[in-house]
Amino acid sequence: MRDIHLESVRNIGIMAHIDAGKTTITERILYYTGKTHRIGEVHDGMAQMDWMVQEQERGITITSAATTCKWKDCTINIIDTPGHVDFTVEVERSLRVLDGAVAVFSAKEGVEPQSETVWRQADKYSVPRIAFINKMDVEGADFRRAIKSMKDKLSANAIAVQLPLGQDKSFKGVVDLIEMKAVVYPDSGDGLNFDVAEIPADYAEDAELSRAELVDVLAENDDILLEKYFSGEEITASDLKSALRRCVKANSVVPVFCGSAFHNQGIQPLLDAINAYLPSPLDIGQTEGHSPKDMDKSIIRKADDDEPFSALAFKVMTDTYVGKLVYVRVYSGCLKLGEMVYNPNKKSKERVNRILRMHANDRTELSEIRTGDIAAIVGLKDTVTGHTLCKESHPIVFGEMEFPEPVIKQAIEPKSKADADKMANAFVKLAEEDPTFRTYTDKETGQTIIAGMGELHLEIIVDRLRREFKVNVNIGKPQVSYRERLMGSAVVKGVCDMLVAGKRQYGEVEVSFSPTPIGTGIQIVDKFKSSLPKELFAGAKEGVMAARTAGVYGYEVLDFKAEIKDAGFSELDSSELSFKVAGADSFRKAMFQVGTALLEPVMRVEVSVPNECVGDVMVNLNNRRGSVKGINTDRGLQIVEALVPLSEMFGYATDLRTVTSGRGNFSMKVDTYEVVPESILKKLHGV
Repeated sequence: MRDIHLESVRNIGIMAHIDAGKTTITERILYYTGKTHRIGEVHDGMAQMDWMVQEQERGITITSAATTCKWKDCTINIIDTPGHVDFTVEVERSLRVLDGAVAVFSAKEGVEPQSETVWRQADKYSVPRIAFINKMDVEGADFRRAIKSMKDKLSANAIAVQLPLGQDKSFKGVVDLIEMKAVVYPDSGDGLNFDVAEIPADYAEDAELSRAELVDVLAENDDILLEKYFSGEEITASDLKSALRRCVKANSVVPVFCGSAFHNQGIQPLLDAINAYLPSPLDIGQTEGHSPKDMDKSIIRKADDDEPFSALAFKVMTDTYVGKLVYVRVYSGCLKLGEMVYNPNKKSKERVNRILRMHANDRTELSEIRTGDIAAIVGLKDTVTGHTLCKESHPIVFGEMEFPEPVIKQAIEPKSKADADKMANAFVKLAEEDPTFRTYTDKETGQTIIAGMGELHLEIIVDRLRREFKVNVNIGKPQVSYRERLMGSAVVKGVCDMLVAGKRQYGEVEVSFSPTPIGTGIQIVDKFKSSLPKELFAGAKEGVMAARTAGVYGYEVLDFKAEIKDAGFSELDSSELSFKVAGADSFRKAMFQVGTALLEPVMRVEVSVPNECVGDVMVNLNNRRGSVKGINTDRGLQIVEALVPLSEMFGYATDLRTVTSGRGNFSMKVDTYEVVPESILKKLHGV
């Protein structure tokens, strides 16, 4: 039987740019909800949600951590996500299964580069959000400016639901614009005690104007409130709360709250807002998937325990004590301990050996999971991130997740034969955990290569190899993962006509290949007038996709369109294998006929420096083949925005410290891929 009503469940994520205070907020939430009995601090390595050694040493979140707590009448499943761009996959797969999110912004910095990235990820999955402006007590804090940056940079319909009582050192609480009351915190303490009072006279006018603005915005986005607004009836606090909940669910409004998590201010009202405004699984209602046998056939699963069981595996983790943990979000039905579960992605059945509710890396045994639950399952050997789990009698597949390609690589070698065996086993486990981590053998050098999303990403991988998996390794310098693109169009014929195990394999495809704009992806379509049988087209497509992984220079080929214009096949001798060979043959012929251009990842870099250092920073960026796109002033600092090839950014942190005497900071993320200049191409090939 269900012991928690579904309408009182909240599945939320905490997301933000690095160092905006996500984990600090989560630690306070756990304390105020009674989940923990002390407040863990990030800066001293005691945050419970940052349980990895690497997280505690660096004071950053690397892997998303899940926990469950209760606030008043709601059960809140929380996923605390990383803020560093190298670990953005953790945010992506968490948002895929969440019903709502709290976006955290620094009152001083406002919207930062990774804030934009996680916001776009939430947009991708239409996740309803509320915002929390943190660090209202730091020097340079500006609540209004932070909201403006949300509107300008994120195109968010952000509206204040609270106002700060003071800013910088004078911050002491918040004004609740719905109840029109002030919440005042003492100068020190754990935040458990605070006073609810009348709004101070010097804030009254601003509060009245801000409440009127809140009413206007909600009326514009909610027909029920609009009708009451025009009828001249009094707009009550209850009316505003109901309208705000509807608007948040519809993703039409983002209510903004504020506080100082480090000084324990504003967290309880944030918890109230999570309960009041973010949707439950019942509010989301239903989830759409498709038939495993026909992707065009839509299947719906309602958020109901009486529906057939369905869930999505969104994270895999290797636990030292229990082995492989598969984190799942249940969309419908019920799964009991010891039952068999079906994986339609692998067409396999597996037994559920254990069900665990996770609190970071601590575990509580469960006998079952139901609709809306987030938990970890032990015993699923075939299941990886993005796979669907369901009843075999009622199969369904939810859309698989897409992850970015690695942009940086590094050679790695074991120090002994014993280390080689351990390293191979560790790679399998690490790749299961992290879809953006790849390993392969360089065909020219025979070296083992690891590839990931950035220098820190690979640094953490190597550190885990040594500490967690006890593998002794030597590593080379980081290298860029280049890409290629076709330099022109070609129409070619791919052929397969050979004997395999004494049986003829025959297939021919005439394919038109043409490059498409950078970032548009790969399209493979069947234009053959008689239309290929589905399995033969699938084989040809698979062959093209396989051949594109090694271009003229040995890198993946991006962004092209392939149209199958003609085909030759035989009912007796043609198969999916023969058309896979023919498809691969066609792409290789086209590639060497028109040639490819080498592409390099270009980073969008944002550097914050004192005014007197701007000239030196710009010279340094220009020397790195950078292109400065703009300079903005923010709180006495100059923000230099530039596009710089990733290959030129190695060691930049050291240079920036030198030219700014340690006063500069920077962040970067992949912006696009561009053709490598001829002079650099010659250097790469030793010319």
